[in-house]
Amino acid sequence: MKTLDCKGLNCPKPVLETKAFLEKNEGEPFSVLVDNEASRENVLRFGRSKGCAVSVETAADGSFVISIQPGETAVAKSTFRAEDYDCVIPQGSNLVYIISSDSMGRGSDELGWGLLQTYMSTIEQVDPLPSHIILYNGGVKLAATDNKGLEALQNLEKKGVTVWSCGTCLEFFHLEEACQVGTITNMYDIMNTMATAGKVVSPF
Repeated sequence: MKTLDCKGLNCPKPVLETKAFLEKNEGEPFSVLVDNEASRENVLRFGRSKGCAVSVETAADGSFVISIQPGETAVAKSTFRAEDYDCVIPQGSNLVYIISSDSMGRGSDELGWGLLQTYMSTIEQVDPLPSHIILYNGGVKLAATDNKGLEALQNLEKKGVTVWSCGTCLEFFHLEEACQVGTITNMYDIMNTMATAGKVVSPF
């Protein structure tokens, strides 16, 4: 069985790749690899809309393996629209994540830094996605140093999450020129966003 690797692709790209593969290899079963729940659900929904038998398994690395068997069921023809498979942050959730330190928990700073990076990498697996991630104090190091959390922030930004870093904090740590994701903000915007958030989440 051929495998279509769509890991790392943003919606609706996994569905577009699946559609192209299905049309090119008509009648041939194949599997699709995706690494987030939104893409998983979109590919499954697309497969069913085309009359395919579909199933999914979770791989050891947390990604999803979607098996597609074309032509198993008859369905009415409909117009394909890529916009129907966009990944959209749920409206009205207004969930805000606050990261205010470079260490998660107390005890070992080294362990806390590792835990924080894992925490950031897990955010995109939790539904719904936040509208904002706000970094201040030591938290700005996630956006301005090479670490696993930085990659996670970059992926979240591509999915529409707003990433803000406190300008005063970046200046204090001499990292204002090193910020690699999101935008630099001020205390007014931080306070206003927190005050109007539907829910504020912090690991501290």
